[in-house]
Amino acid sequence: MNFSLIPSELRGIAEKVEAGARIADADALALYSSHDLHALAIMATAVRERKNGNFATYIHNRYINYSNLCILSCQFCAFAARKRDAHAFELSIDEIVSTVQDALRVSITEVHMVGGLHPSLKKDWYINLLSRVRALDPDLVIKAFTAIEIRHLAQRVFKRSIADTLAELRDAGLGALTGGGAEIFDPVVRDEICRGKESAEEWAEVHRTWHQMGERSTATMLYGHVETLAQRVDHLRQLRELQDETGGFTGFVPFAFEPQTPALAHIKRVSAVEELRNLAVSRIYLDNFDHITAYWVSVGLPLAQISLSYGVDDLHGTIIEEKIFHMAGATTPQQQSVAALENAIREAGRIPAQRDSYYRHVAPSAALKGSAAEPAEHELACV
Repeated sequence: MNFSLIPSELRGIAEKVEAGARIADADALALYSSHDLHALAIMATAVRERKNGNFATYIHNRYINYSNLCILSCQFCAFAARKRDAHAFELSIDEIVSTVQDALRVSITEVHMVGGLHPSLKKDWYINLLSRVRALDPDLVIKAFTAIEIRHLAQRVFKRSIADTLAELRDAGLGALTGGGAEIFDPVVRDEICRGKESAEEWAEVHRTWHQMGERSTATMLYGHVETLAQRVDHLRQLRELQDETGGFTGFVPFAFEPQTPALAHIKRVSAVEELRNLAVSRIYLDNFDHITAYWVSVGLPLAQISLSYGVDDLHGTIIEEKIFHMAGATTPQQQSVAALENAIREAGRIPAQRDSYYRHVAPSAALKGSAAEPAEHELACV
């Protein structure tokens, strides 16, 4: 990379990046404040190439939101509902198993399941759900539940410690935790956008416990609402410190706030420039994370493709059906085909590689080499 093109005010940071040294919080704040996207791209690309060469990955997965019934009322959330609400829904285990069976016909390797903090589902429901899905295919990774869901299950449903709850869920089939619910860690921000949700320390406790069990999870950040740039950097710092401690995060997935809820509808959605800036700064700062994912549901596939030149090395997955962002107003497609993701990667000058839930490269199945790579409309119709 041509570091000579980086302006003098960022040269000191660039020298650290070029040497593979860790940048400070003040450096990250300076990068967030910079309008020189080209300089950020140079530095972020250098980190990406060092870690991942010229590969860019995707996962063939299926999203399932099992219910949006939730005892919380986070100010930013357009997904959660009470039972009486018109948009409330709850899938049965039979419906979920049937959906996974359909998705397995097109060779998904992961099912991703999250929901609200359900007011009445019992322990046996969650155990049976995981057990029945795992029984469909022992190689299918069940990536499920956010940290706040785990805390809810431990405290109100299983009535056991977080470690014991996670162990029971793992025995039933849980393969990885999702990173959702991190939002922004600063307590003032959390009080304004998700009052009553778990604290940063409580979110970290769940992931730390899971990592200490030898398991893996992703980390996230919901940005572009009421947080300051300094609060964004603080969020990244806490993730970097936890990763230093456990090494259990596989990747980082930031996404921009969709300002569609009445309480926060006055907020303007972040620009494409800011999304690229945030991805690049995240790549440069999170030196102990191997992978940065551009969540195309949030940024859109065209911008996700561009982000491959801003430090990103993963475009997430086929997804097939996503509800949380779309109920908040996202206008991106509900799914992407393997062919679309691979074409986007190739057009950006990268080498496409299918990955598993732990970001390891895997060989695409024979089903993906022909028309079956495209979800069949009668099998995987989006609602």
